[in-house]
Amino acid sequence: MKQRALWSAAVVLGLVLASGCGSATSPGASGGSGDGLVVWDWKSGDASAAAYLEKAKADFAKTHPDVDVEFVAQPFDQYYTLLGAAIQAGEGPDVVLFNGGGQLRDRVDALLPLDEYLAPDRQRLAGWEAFARDGKTYAAPVTLQGHPLYYNKALYEQAGLDPEAPADTWDDFVADCGAIAGKTGAKCFGVGNKEGIGIQFFLSAMGSAVLTPQEYDDWIAGERDWSSPGVKRVFELWKQANDAGLNNDGVNSTAMFNDAFAVFQSGKAAHIIGLMSDIGHWKDFGEFLDPADVGVMAAPVVNPAATPSLPYDGGIGYAVAKWTADPKRAADLVRSLTSSEALKAFHADAGAITSDTTIDVSAGGPAVTAITAGIKGGKPALHVALSSKTIDLMGRLSQQLLSGSVTVDDAVAQLAASDKAS
Repeated sequence: MKQRALWSAAVVLGLVLASGCGSATSPGASGGSGDGLVVWDWKSGDASAAAYLEKAKADFAKTHPDVDVEFVAQPFDQYYTLLGAAIQAGEGPDVVLFNGGGQLRDRVDALLPLDEYLAPDRQRLAGWEAFARDGKTYAAPVTLQGHPLYYNKALYEQAGLDPEAPADTWDDFVADCGAIAGKTGAKCFGVGNKEGIGIQFFLSAMGSAVLTPQEYDDWIAGERDWSSPGVKRVFELWKQANDAGLNNDGVNSTAMFNDAFAVFQSGKAAHIIGLMSDIGHWKDFGEFLDPADVGVMAAPVVNPAATPSLPYDGGIGYAVAKWTADPKRAADLVRSLTSSEALKAFHADAGAITSDTTIDVSAGGPAVTAITAGIKGGKPALHVALSSKTIDLMGRLSQQLLSGSVTVDDAVAQLAASDKAS
């Protein structure tokens, strides 16, 4: 089984032009073929995913020993553009990695429902909702992804604060940040919003500390009131935190991946809204900070009627393209990519909180213990409920909010219109 270099933009453009002219490209040029399977992702080139993929390929080979599987690692910043071109051409990879939420839901017309193939894994895996639309499942979850609020216990100690008792209200939290800044010079938050991603993390991490449980549940169910005081308060808080100097300098010119994480890892910020799995998470932070100093806290309460919870969903998952020659065979590969042995390796090497609820993660340390403890009472992340178009708009508006070129009222009005049209 081979590892293949990414498709070039020229090849993808050729697909689109050929499709537009009405001539079909060959299976070899488009990715999939009748004799093998091609997988597109942005993970297979990572050293931390090597053991995971070897375990998955070995599992698949047990039932499909003569099927060649080719992994094509695409650059993440171009991934959905390249995939969109393949979809437009009607030909491409057999198996496709997706982020949960809008990126998958907006493209289900190009995917096969997998419910009949994945039924045996339903109880073992969690995070299915992020890969479903209109009652049908289009991908199997590999990881759970969420947005814990991490903090640096060493900076708390240096500021004379109790590192085991972080603030549970916003006002106390801001006061603690002032004490930390005064004693250590560290900012309160490490934030990156160059790509418009910072607001996604902020909305989902802080949302449950602002919205009432009913408002939160309504949002996830699609009954979103963008003009409500609670929703406006989240976006006001986003701007106010930056205006008050709680964030690192130059948020709109700081990349979330990985410059913002570096701010936290280097001790220049006391807190960061990070990820549960893969990158910008407990395992990465523990390579720069003492793992015992990586804390996880609940979002500080802004609205007394709110109940903070861990925001999480299915993180990444594999889907099957509708043009694959043998759907059962492709679905079998998806099942191997979510097999227990493969996911155990992914947790061990990449620090992923996997979708497999049977895997023991107790050796991961206190941060993992805190994260997994929050899963039971956790809720879907607010931004994952939005369409990809609305998320893109939110990213642009979040930058304008920080620069002062748009008001909160105007921003939420634009988002309401986009959400309604999605």
